[in-house]
Amino acid sequence: MYKILILLCFLVFSSCKNEESKQDHSDINGKSISIEYAKGFSIKQFDGYKILTINNPWPKADKSFRYLLAEKDAKIPSTLQYDLKITIPLKKVVVTSTTHIPSLEVLQEEGSLVGFPGLDYISSEKTRDLISKGVIRELGRNEAINTEVLISLQPDAVVGFAVDGNNKSFNIIQKSGIPIIYNGDWTEESPLGKAEWIKFFGAIYNKDEQALDQFNKIKHSYITSKELAKNAESKPTVLSGSMYKDQWYVPYGNSWSAQFIQDANATYIYGNTKGSGSIALSFESVLNKSNDAAYWIAPGQFQSFQQLLETSPHYTQFKAVQNKNVFTYSNSLGATGGVLYYELAPTRPDLVLKDLISIFHPELLPDYQPTFFKALQ
Repeated sequence: MYKILILLCFLVFSSCKNEESKQDHSDINGKSISIEYAKGFSIKQFDGYKILTINNPWPKADKSFRYLLAEKDAKIPSTLQYDLKITIPLKKVVVTSTTHIPSLEVLQEEGSLVGFPGLDYISSEKTRDLISKGVIRELGRNEAINTEVLISLQPDAVVGFAVDGNNKSFNIIQKSGIPIIYNGDWTEESPLGKAEWIKFFGAIYNKDEQALDQFNKIKHSYITSKELAKNAESKPTVLSGSMYKDQWYVPYGNSWSAQFIQDANATYIYGNTKGSGSIALSFESVLNKSNDAAYWIAPGQFQSFQQLLETSPHYTQFKAVQNKNVFTYSNSLGATGGVLYYELAPTRPDLVLKDLISIFHPELLPDYQPTFFKALQ
């Protein structure tokens, strides 16, 4: 019996040792790339490869994605665990959101773009020049990508975004052998959090230092502008959002949009609210709370006061309308009608903040030329 017990203990000990050897300890010696503001991703650097983890690919996601970004001929530990392997740097890519375009350009990788769903939405002159030369193919709509054309382009990867995990086009593409890398920049709630996703692109192009350098410049510009706004003598009240059908949608107080107003040293009418997305309110409710707001920004797709008042003459009850203090980004368009704000603002929040400071506190930025927000005509 004693010998049997000894044998059993030996077998259990050996089994535990074997299980331990099978566990993935390959992350221990990795160097984490600094992520200061973004919550949706992390990067670990190793010798010849990286682990890119997407924590929040879409709102309320119940899973994360772990990508192995490996240089050619890199030695990968046999115990390393990952969902998908991608060879870096990427040479040919398809991206699916205009918010991805500025990062490609900043890293001087716009030439790697071979396809995009909805080319007319792209505003950047540099990328539009490539489109006019036929370098970048039209892929239809993001909700229904032309998978046949995309697969024929044979990109190294597709940088995708999704509102959930049920994109049928992505499933078809991935089954063809082309990897999908989810980018969740749009789920970030802070301005610098969105901008920091340039490091995501730095990872897949193996340009981490360049991405860090560019982000630090943006961060410095943003923080400097925020400090400048503190010198303002007044703190005006601000309304944001617009009507859609019978509801007025205003950003929550903890949203990306609201953070800009706060950092520009102004008081957002709905600053005390918290949630994701926008609050749906009746016109009467917004009028009652915001009729005396000094400014109204982002009033939807209106490009003139005439359009605004043709939609509803009741808008004249707002002080901001009476004083012509309504500012929109809908008049800053690309050559084919794309709204520049949707494309560039997430990567350059410092420019958004400067626009708003110049509106709320013009004395702080005299002779400033806005990038996005301009007075409604």
